[in-house]
Amino acid sequence: MSSWFGGSHGNNRNSNNDNDNDNQSSTSTHNPTNYRLKVTAGSEYDVKTHQLVPVNADETLRIESEHAVIHLCVRIRDYTGLPNGSPATNKYFSHPLHQNDQYSICFSFTPKHDINGNNLVFGNDFSRPIRDSIPPGFSTALRIVKWAIDPALDGDPYADKPYLYSPGLASWNYFRIGDKVQHSDNKHKETSSMNVHDLVVEEGADGSGEQTRSEKFQIPSDSAQRRKHFLDENIRQEFIFEKDRQYLVDFGNPYLGFNGDSYIFLSSFLIPVSNKANAADCPRKTDFTLRLPGFHLHVAEYIDAKKHKLRYTLKDRKTDQTYLVVLLTLLVRGSEEEVRERDDSSSERGSSRESSLERDDKHGHSHQEGRQGDVD
Repeated sequence: MSSWFGGSHGNNRNSNNDNDNDNQSSTSTHNPTNYRLKVTAGSEYDVKTHQLVPVNADETLRIESEHAVIHLCVRIRDYTGLPNGSPATNKYFSHPLHQNDQYSICFSFTPKHDINGNNLVFGNDFSRPIRDSIPPGFSTALRIVKWAIDPALDGDPYADKPYLYSPGLASWNYFRIGDKVQHSDNKHKETSSMNVHDLVVEEGADGSGEQTRSEKFQIPSDSAQRRKHFLDENIRQEFIFEKDRQYLVDFGNPYLGFNGDSYIFLSSFLIPVSNKANAADCPRKTDFTLRLPGFHLHVAEYIDAKKHKLRYTLKDRKTDQTYLVVLLTLLVRGSEEEVRERDDSSSERGSSRESSLERDDKHGHSHQEGRQGDVD
């Protein structure tokens, strides 16, 4: 159900530390630096091609490449990151399906060519090794995740470029198959904008997607049963993400927090962010603990200046083609970089909002109409 944590590996290269520390509670007095989070996204790894993600805002980010069209919305509970003035939360978290969730990465995905269902994966990857900083307790936490949360999880956290992926079909919390999109002037262009920020994606299908889901591929209607169904590799290989068909995805969980008394922990990766509205003036000590069923791991001492980026990637593992890259970057509050990014992101958000309004006008939508969606 989530692909945010480590991957399996052939030998236990850190077994001694794990056995000694798996069930211990740390009493570390580590005092973490105060950070701010910035979220960007694009169709590739190169951050120069990314756009700023308006977290929790009533805006949808459109990302198009030669391979797919994606509409993205990121929601984070108790958000205090960039750009300045971002809403602290979103009405999404008051929905009965998501009252315990800490975050949501929600997107529509319209491929421009067929993609095999066994090849499309979603998860985390890194550009540098992390093997030397994987903390004690990792093996136990990994076993719990694979047993209780995401049996399809696979990868190698000890590789030179660690990757931690799950097949999207077997891991996304909610998956919806939509209609084929219409074209205009022989170009791959939707006839209307897709306001993902208005939606709470529920398991199911729409239009011709209903027949595709229930008759063609015989996918269970329940989200948990669908994930279990697609644990079978042979069944995944039979599924095709069709060219020009729109798919809706929602991914998140209650285990991974981004703010106050919480953590981001990912293969020795920990991100602290205060949840105080006036956090710049009121730094606070944070409880950095990974909370999994029956297991708590205190890992505050594993933060350092190099572990400040986390990527969520949607890609074809056979061709290595990326379709969506969401990058979470941690900036030290008050640092030169944070101040620069704070100013730049505020300007960028204003420009992005103007562009969004222009796109809505072209498609016959007012921005106010976009606020009256299925979330209410």
